[in-house]
Amino acid sequence: MAPAQKVRTSRNPDLIPGVGKYSRSQMYHKRGLWAIKAKNGGVFPRHDKKPAQQPPAEKPPKFYPADDVKKPLVNKRKPKPTKLKAGITPGTVLIMLAGRFKGKRVIFLKQLPSGLLLVTGPFKINGVPLRRVNQSYMVTTSTKVDITGCNVDKFDDRYFVKQVAKKKKKGEGEFFEAEKEEKNVLPQEKKDDQKTVDEALIKAIEAVPDFKTYLASRFSLKAGMKPHELTF
Repeated sequence: MAPAQKVRTSRNPDLIPGVGKYSRSQMYHKRGLWAIKAKNGGVFPRHDKKPAQQPPAEKPPKFYPADDVKKPLVNKRKPKPTKLKAGITPGTVLIMLAGRFKGKRVIFLKQLPSGLLLVTGPFKINGVPLRRVNQSYMVTTSTKVDITGCNVDKFDDRYFVKQVAKKKKKGEGEFFEAEKEEKNVLPQEKKDDQKTVDEALIKAIEAVPDFKTYLASRFSLKAGMKPHELTF
């Protein structure tokens, strides 16, 4: 037969629910708390707290999230300088295929750190100022001009950054009045830079007969012309 299990009984059984048989002072003596206190100089011993345990490592979630959590991709690509198309060298005449000056012939001056091309008409000949253009919107020609006398070292990408003017708040009286739009005025410094570049280029252009007329004319396709068979 299995041994009978001992039934634990309380030292202070309840006479009725919530009322014990012995009082608090009786239980104090019955449990021997007076002896423990006397042994420790009249004070109950205090045990040092256990050091806090490190939180357990986070367990992987039991279920996948309902929505896809987008994580930023790490860009390990190292920027490389943009390669110029074959035939584009300082002084090469290019044809613009898009933008405000579409069809204009311009002179390539240099490549900027951003990869864009620095070109000009010159402005005095065909109205194209110093501009940054993407080489994908240009057609390379075999015509070239000597630009050794033109200094373009000061021109970089910062030179073409536009300064945004702060807008003034309108007052109550000016709300219903028509205001004139302020036009962007080109700084005098940039006008002088354009003149300096044009003077150096025009000297080289005028040295070649009919070259000035060639730059001033706009390129366009006519009926019967096949672009893939043209030689520029």
